[in-house]
This record gives sequence, structure tokens and C-alpha cells, in this order.
Amino acid sequence: MKLPSLFVRPIARFHSKTSKFLSPNFSSFSCLQDFSVSNEIHSILDTVNPMEPALEPLLPFLSSGIVTSIIQDQPNPQLGFRFFIWAIQRKRLRCSASDKLVVDMLLRKDNAFDMYWQTLEEIKKCGVLIVSDAFKVLISGYSKLGLDEKAVECFGKMKDFDCKPDVFTYNTILYVMIRKKVLLLALAVYNQMLKNNYKPNRATFGILIDGLCKNGKTEDALNMFDEMTRRGIEPNRSSYTIIISGLCQADRADDACRLLNKMKGSGCSPDFVAYNALLNGFCQLGRVDEAFALLRSFQKDGYVLGLRGYSSFINGLFRARRFKEAYAWYTKMSEENVKPDVVLYAIMLRGLSVAGRVEDAMKLLSEMTERGLVPDTYCYNAVIKGFCDIGLLDQAWSLQLEISSYDCFPNACTYTILISGMCQNGLVREAQQIFNEMEKLGCFPSVVTFNALIDGLSKAGQLEKAHLLFYKMEIGRNPSLFLRLSHGSSGVLDSSSLQTMVEQIYESGRILKAYRILMQLADGGNVPDIFTYNILIHGFCKAGNINGAFKVFKELQIKGLSPDSVTYGTLINGFQMAGREEDAFRIFDQMVKNGCKPSVAVYRSLMTWSCRRRKVSLAFNLWLMYLRSLPGRQDTVIKEVEKYFDEGQVERAVRGLLEMDFKLNNFSVAPYTIWLIGLCHAGRVEEALKIFYILEECNVIVSPPSCVMLIGGLCEEGNLDLAVDVFLYTLEQGFKLMPRICNHLLRSLLRSKDKRMHAFGLLSKMKSQRYDLDAYLHQTTKSLLYRHWDTWKMENVAPG
Repeated sequence: MKLPSLFVRPIARFHSKTSKFLSPNFSSFSCLQDFSVSNEIHSILDTVNPMEPALEPLLPFLSSGIVTSIIQDQPNPQLGFRFFIWAIQRKRLRCSASDKLVVDMLLRKDNAFDMYWQTLEEIKKCGVLIVSDAFKVLISGYSKLGLDEKAVECFGKMKDFDCKPDVFTYNTILYVMIRKKVLLLALAVYNQMLKNNYKPNRATFGILIDGLCKNGKTEDALNMFDEMTRRGIEPNRSSYTIIISGLCQADRADDACRLLNKMKGSGCSPDFVAYNALLNGFCQLGRVDEAFALLRSFQKDGYVLGLRGYSSFINGLFRARRFKEAYAWYTKMSEENVKPDVVLYAIMLRGLSVAGRVEDAMKLLSEMTERGLVPDTYCYNAVIKGFCDIGLLDQAWSLQLEISSYDCFPNACTYTILISGMCQNGLVREAQQIFNEMEKLGCFPSVVTFNALIDGLSKAGQLEKAHLLFYKMEIGRNPSLFLRLSHGSSGVLDSSSLQTMVEQIYESGRILKAYRILMQLADGGNVPDIFTYNILIHGFCKAGNINGAFKVFKELQIKGLSPDSVTYGTLINGFQMAGREEDAFRIFDQMVKNGCKPSVAVYRSLMTWSCRRRKVSLAFNLWLMYLRSLPGRQDTVIKEVEKYFDEGQVERAVRGLLEMDFKLNNFSVAPYTIWLIGLCHAGRVEEALKIFYILEECNVIVSPPSCVMLIGGLCEEGNLDLAVDVFLYTLEQGFKLMPRICNHLLRSLLRSKDKRMHAFGLLSKMKSQRYDLDAYLHQTTKSLLYRHWDTWKMENVAPG
């Protein structure tokens, strides 16, 4: 083998870097030296095989810059790859420029990936060390081409080359997995990384936290964030921003706000992304006024409201049904020369459609095209939903047909909107036809699509069909895979057992198999979510099949899902409807024990049923329990209110609660209505009347059902004057009560010797309030009126 001239000369002829202190012309000399080294290396690459032993003596004279330039100037990509793989064995010769260059070569050159693998095989045969960076660029190349399965396969093959991944290679593959939403596999890789004693860095945590947030696992993301700080890694701006965005997406804007303040306190200044995320979080929840207050605070820090900020506020105002303000902000944005994009137009179209202004929405679609913007699926779907919401299904269908000529239309969301619209208008059969047509057109139903049709079938009383559709959804488009996993030796029935299986497959060295299973599951159909189960439970409860509802409740927990407040609330209400009060409270206790905070709707449901069973004290104590669970409530005040009620001082108890509600600006008439009606059920009409007068005194409008119960109770007690007073209150408020209670009051008056003439005065007032007396009055009431008509006429005719 002939060695190049460089190796027959003594190495001492190459001056070390310290020679620059000896020569005033060092810079020129250094360039000449680099040029000479580069030439010698190119000569070795072209003539020596294997090249690695011949390159070793040149190591002292190499830099990362020289390595990059040699790869760039090498006409043979395979030789360039081999030189790169040899050079990066040394940390000092690694740099992002050479990595980027090699990835670019993989993407641009024909058969570059095959050449790279061939090079790796040749190096392996020569016994040359291969470091993980050699695979990192390969994984990055596959990822950039969207060949994620190849990237995973590449990571799995590292062991075949006696190469262990370092933290940077782990981060590269974790990024690929998170992007493909195979979170379970990403977590398995992370756990293996820890077992192999690799220390995750800030980038590792950033990738995983972002993935957890995007998968709705905010609590797990926060735990990962805490783990990062426990490992001594200080969160940077990016880490904080990811968590803030995740908390906002999980409707935890208050927690996000606290984290932003913590971020500032740690000396890490938020950027526009963090500010926009927090403003958007509050706006999404409809808490626009709080978002405005935050905006004023942020502007003091130099924040300038841009397109994203305007979009958040306009969206928030629409969500809060403050339509005029939303449009005013849109106008203001235009005046400040902030140009809208497709996202903002989609927000505007959705807002106008929700407001029922579909004609204005159609004009806005035209405005978009005039501005040179192409409406996307979100834009068209917003208008289609607007037509469906106001019952104009023909127009919705026509718009769907009009846009079906475009490549991306209609999508699963379009069909879901149409199916939901059909179901809401009682056209369940037509909704089923649309559902069946979807797959034929290559558009597969989403979880929301299934939920919409299952809900429609359930509400139409077709519970058996709804249940069959649920099982079709569960099995998905790949029933053989579903059956193999659920009935095989691994017994995969829920997310927990699936994660265990994925970890076992990965640890056995078959990462590609784990990836393919997860991707097949993702492509194979839709896993029923908690909304699906809630719909089924509601359907069974509505049909009076509480045992069926409870069976579904147990099944969803076996499948690894956690019941939410709606699940528990629906089941509690179902047990109450079935007269199984003890079971209802047992489910309530289980709910609290499992850490699921009961919503106000759950408390109100229990209170309502307790009052119907004349257990007003229980209903009152339930509300006090709810108040104790809220922040800012003083326990001493609640105890005092509780004491008043136990002593029978209902008036003082109610006044104490009202004072607390008004003070905290958190008043709701619902509990007072429930107690008032409950007291009437229990025959405690006098106490119910006290609540009525207290609410009237506080300018709180008493609901029509409360008035109906009071009028009925007062009539039963013979207290007709007060019954008439309450009825007159309903007339003043513009309420129109149902015929039954009106006739009951009139008959009670007509059958009373002292009060019968009041009935005619009441009729006159009812007529002035546009009551249709002929339609409203029952035959018995009319007979009584005719019987006493002459007497009333005589008493009301002027003398002479």
C-alpha cells in the first residue's frame, strides 16, 4: 500500500498552534497549514482503504471547521460519510455545522441513505468505533423526510453496531416519537434511558413535557417539570412557556398565571409566546375581563398586542357572547394596520355563526378570497355549523357540496357537524346514512363523530343501536389487532396494561415492533373516550336502565379511564330517578374519595332530589359542603349560617348566605330556589315565603317554578291573599304561568266566600298581560265563573 507523501515526512514539520506566538505571519501560515492538511486528507480518502489508520496521525492538526470543509469538498458522498463517522469519535471535532451538512447530503443525494448504511457496515467490519452521533444524523434525516418508522428502526439497530445512544441521540428519537404521538413508547425510551444511567438534560424534559401537555396529560407534565428541577436543571424560558401553554389548554389558567409569576420571580423574563399563551388561556375560558387586566399588566413589561393577541381577545369575546365588542376589536385591529390571517378569519366566522349571523359569515368568506387568503376547513366548517345550529340543514348541505370539489374538503369534522345537526333536528336515520357514506369516501370517523351519532341514537331511544356503534368504535378498523391484544397472553385492556406491554417489547430490543403496534392502534380506529361513556350512561339512565348504566360505569374504569364529574353526576341522578337514594350517595362518596371534585351541578342534583323527598336540612348541608370546598369562603361564617338553620332560624341563615355571596360577587339563585321549593314540598310554606320576600327585597328575580310552588302551597293552606300577591308578582315580572296553577288559584278564590270576587279582578290583570283566557281556563273554572258572574256584575255596576 502506497502512503501519501505526508506520512513519509516527519510530523514535526507541522507546527503546533503555539507557534503563532513565534511568528507575526501566523494567520497566513495557519491557513496554509489547514490547506495542506485538507489536501493530505483528501489524498488519503481517495487512495487509502481502510482510511482510518492513515488518518490517525493527523488528529492533532484537525479542527471541527476543517472536518466540515473536507466533507463539503468531497465529491464522493460515501467517502465523506466515512470520514465524518471517523472524525466524530472525538468530541472536539463534533459541531452542528458538520451534522447539518451530512443531514443535507442525506436529503439531497440519490441513494444517500443506502450509501450511509453501507458505509456503517464497512466500518463495522474494520472494527472501527462507531459513536452515537453517527446514528443521530441518520435519525434526523429520516425524520425530516417524514420517514418516522425508519428513524425508529435506525435507533433500534444501533445495538447491532455495538453503539449505545447518548443523551443527544435519545433526545432526537424522543422528538420523533412525540411528533408521531406515540407517547407510551417515548416514555418507555425515557425510562430505559434512566435505567442506563444517562442523565436527561433540559432538552429531554422540554420534549417530554411538550408531548405530555399536547396529549392532555397536564398533571404528568407538571410532575415531569418538578422532576427536572429536582435533578438540578433550572427551567428556562422555553420550559416555562411549554408548561404555561399546557396549563391553559387544560383550562387551568389560574395555575398558569401563578407559574408565570414564579417564572418572573426566578429571574426568567417571559417572552411574547408566554404572554400570548396566558392571555389566550383566560380568553378561552370566557374570562375576558381578567385577560384585559393581564394585558394592562403585560404592557408595562413592554408587551405589544399583535395578531395572536388580537385573535385571542376576539375569540374570548365571542365565547363570552359579547358579539358587538368582538366585532369592534376586529375593526380596531384593521385600523391599527394589523392584517388578519386565516386563523383569525376562522375565529370571526365561528363567532358570527354562533351569533346566528350566517349571512355576515358568508360575506366574510368572500372578503377572505378578495384579500388573497384561501379559506381552510375550519372556515367552511364554522359556517356549515352555523347553518346547522339554526336548523337550515339544506343550506348546510349545499355549502358542503359546493366545497367538495376542493381536495381537502369535506373532512371528518364537516361530516361530524352535519351528523350532529341532523341528530339535533331528529333526523337520526339521515345522520346514520351520512356516517355510513364517510368511509366509502375515504374519510374515517373521529371520536367526536362516533360520540355525535351515539348521542343522537341514545336520545332517540335507540339504545341498542347506540351500544352496537360503541362496540364498533372500540374494535375499530383493525379488529384482528384489537382481539389479539385484548385476548392474547399480554391481556391489553387499558392504557396501563398497554404501556406495560410497550415497555416490555422495547426492553427486549424490539422497538420497531412496539412502534408499529402503537401506530396500527392509532390508524385502526378510535378509542372511546370519557365523553363516549358519559353519553351511554346518560342513555341508560334516561331509559330507566340504571343497572346497564352502572355496568358501563364499571367497564370504563376497567379500560383505564377515570370517571369525571359528568360521569358521576349522571350516575348519581340516575340512581335518584330509580329511587335508589343510598346508592346515589354511595357514588357521591366514591367520587370524593377518588379525588374527583364534585361540580356545582352534582351538588344541585343531590339537593333537588333531597328536597323532593322533603329532606330540606340535608339539601342545606350539602350546599354548605360545596361552599367549604370553594376558595375564599370563611368557615366561621358558614358555621354561623349552619347554626341558624339548625335552630330553625331560616331567615337569618338565608340572609347570612346572601351577604357572603354578594360580598364575594359569586351569587347564584339556584340553591335558594331549590330550598324554597323543598320547603313547599315539606309543607313549610311560611318559611318558603320568607325566602321569597328576602330575595325580592334583594332585587333577585324569583323563578316561575318557585312562584308556582308557593301559590300552590298557600292555596292549600287557605292563605289566598298571599297566593294572589305572589301571582301578581309573576305578572309584574312578565312570567306566563302554566294553565294548571292559574286554574287552581282561580278555583280556590271562587270557592271562597270572602275572596271569590278577587278572581274577576285577577282575570282582568291576566287579560292585560296577554293571557289567552279562553284557552287557559278549564271547564270547571269557567262554570264557577259563570255561576258568580251576575253577583260580580251587580257589585261592580255604578248606582243609577
